[in-house]
Amino acid sequence: MNPILAEKISRWRVRAGYPLSIAVFYFARHSTAPKLILAGGVIGFVGLLIRAYAAGYLHKQEVLTTTGPYALTRNPLYLGSSFLAVGLAIASGNWRSAACLLVYFSFFYYVVMRREEAELFAQHGAAFEEYARRVPLFLPRLSSGGTAHAEGAAFSFAQYRKNHEYQAVFGLLAILGLLVFLWAFHLG
Repeated sequence: MNPILAEKISRWRVRAGYPLSIAVFYFARHSTAPKLILAGGVIGFVGLLIRAYAAGYLHKQEVLTTTGPYALTRNPLYLGSSFLAVGLAIASGNWRSAACLLVYFSFFYYVVMRREEAELFAQHGAAFEEYARRVPLFLPRLSSGGTAHAEGAAFSFAQYRKNHEYQAVFGLLAILGLLVFLWAFHLG
């Protein structure tokens, strides 16, 4: 993909999330149910755990991270985001909401992963190329293709905070809270 186009699409990822949220809540307002909200919340929580684990290893723009969850997939943060999207799709209780989330996630995150891959190759060259040969782009391997544990490369709660991953927790809680509100007051 053209790098300039990929950059523009990547920047629109957040902006496109706002109308996506409106659409998801609009379609969900008629069909939210407590069991679906709970089930979606549990799956979303799994996504948060995956993202938290990955964020505790990630040193953005500093080193090529190949340890911890990055030994299983090159994009564990986005893998966690996919769990969040599936959880929200289930919590919404509506196929239209689910379709909106699936299209958004599939399009934007594929472009973002490919753009970031090109940036990592430009920054790390042969080291990234070797890493990319061993470790899949998105769906994780069951066995480590990278270095599961390397000296000095352990999970760091300070790194988790530095990556501001706690914001995803607030986001999930706010969305689930709004779905509960829609259910409780039967808005729509």
